Amino acid sequence: MRRHLAFPCGADTLVGTLDMEAATGPAAILLVSGGREVRAGSWGGQAQIAARLAAAGIPVLRYDRRGIGESEGTDPSFLNTRDDLAAALSALRTTVPTLRRVIAFGNCDAAAALMLHGAELALDGLVLANPWTLETDEAQAAPPEALRRRYLAKLANPREVLRLLTGGVNLAKLARGLKQAASNAPKSSLVEAMAANLARFPGPVTILLASGDRTAQMFEAVWPAADPRIQRHASSGHSFAGEDAQDWLFERLLEAVR
Repeated sequence: MRRHLAFPCGADTLVGTLDMEAATGPAAILLVSGGREVRAGSWGGQAQIAARLAAAGIPVLRYDRRGIGESEGTDPSFLNTRDDLAAALSALRTTVPTLRRVIAFGNCDAAAALMLHGAELALDGLVLANPWTLETDEAQAAPPEALRRRYLAKLANPREVLRLLTGGVNLAKLARGLKQAASNAPKSSLVEAMAANLARFPGPVTILLASGDRTAQMFEAVWPAADPRIQRHASSGHSFAGEDAQDWLFERLLEAVR
């Protein structure tokens, strides 16, 4: 069953969608959209996985943050979405009063927002996919470690080597990229804030990375590689597109809830 909700966030009204079957368990998922993406997700992916989770007895609330989709107000950007998260969490608990646990799941800058604000909310767990690590909404440059991996992959590809040997590569651009790849990753106040606030979160945390995704690679370049909370999938899809990747994501969410 899918129903639409409207709930307050300060002076504005947010709109959300609750997927829930008649028989549900004691835990739910608050699904947070990333970027300026509406709650259905890219190609309807969030709506699809919400329906699948609901069929497994797990209620899922998705919502549009302020200024996005059907919700009122001005978009505060992912850095300032604490009030939106709190409003959605309150709406979920009010609508499904039998809940004992709520796990929040976010991809990209939604994951970053949960890392920044999750410790301030009554959440019982976090699932963070491909967290965004840049303080702006657009990537201007990749961290050096991510660039090094990219260039190594290109050098292992015979087609890319042939392009280089036959003049198909812009050498000036290549030189700039190699110089950046040889440098050290700059310190990021955002990453430091994400790490500090995540350390304050009292519940379990799972970090999911699509190894071929550029955003995931940028995250790995500035995050401890040995973090035991990290789980990786070989997908290159930022939203874990493809049946195999979607099945893997679904199983990880089930594990987090149960």
